Amino acid sequence: MKINYYPETDSLYIHLADKPSVDSQEISEGVVADYDELGNLVGLDIDNASKKVQLGEFIINQILPVSLKTSAY
Repeated sequence: MKINYYPETDSLYIHLADKPSVDSQEISEGVVADYDELGNLVGLDIDNASKKVQLGEFIINQILPVSLKTSAY
């Protein structure tokens, strides 16, 4: 999973899977869900993110035993 914040547009994109999206649907005002060709959720785009989520804090409560990769995005 990758999370990117773009301050110039105040948008937040959460990449849930490394697959291209082929369909998008607005699920709430300014929140768009992206889906792959099988209908699986692959990402979330949040406009006006600073007004909708707490951007200053990011907490990971639990990670299942999987191979973790770290990189700069």
